[in-house]
Amino acid sequence: MVAAHALSQRVPSADGQLTILSDVELAVQAGESLAITGASGSGKSTLLGLLAGLDQPSAGGVHLLGRRLNDLDEDARARLRAGRVGFVFQSFQLLPALSALENILLPLELAGRQDARERAGHWLARVDLAERARHTPRQLSGGEQQRVALARAFATDPEIVFADEPTGNLDADTGARIIDLLFELNASARTTLILVTHDEALASRCQRRLHLVAGHIAQAAAA
Repeated sequence: MVAAHALSQRVPSADGQLTILSDVELAVQAGESLAITGASGSGKSTLLGLLAGLDQPSAGGVHLLGRRLNDLDEDARARLRAGRVGFVFQSFQLLPALSALENILLPLELAGRQDARERAGHWLARVDLAERARHTPRQLSGGEQQRVALARAFATDPEIVFADEPTGNLDADTGARIIDLLFELNASARTTLILVTHDEALASRCQRRLHLVAGHIAQAAAA
């Protein structure tokens, strides 16, 4: 489903080149769940972005859904992800001018789903927010916004979901409920899940864990 070979990322800095990731190797099979852990600045979010094709590596390569991302430009990578890849972010990334229902509806329409509105309503109900369909993000709590984001991520029946610190902006109790919901939805959809987290409770729910230290894989094992 996803594979990286000799993956490295360097960016310019005042002292020359700053290495964020160095020679990362990994492979994730269909239906697996993988937690990427590590201290702040270890390269976790950078690795997630490269695996999802949101950025291009300095060296090495990534295969996603059977395609080599290095061979695709930004538009082609976006087309590959459309309807097949879901995202959940720490900051929710809901469009502020759209209602909860419309935020879920948008990726379905972009994927060309004929049943987009019906499906958006179904997924809003799946996360117990049917009564908040017309509310905009600013009218929702942080936990409610993340529930909308989960519904948006899974609504297109994606083959893989990438999650970047999905509980990072939530209190402990709300975060625990979001973790339960994330894995409930993931199990029912049988989706591949790759997530970045510093939350031990969240990482322990994944089948495998990859721990980064200063851009290197320091440990890869069952969670």
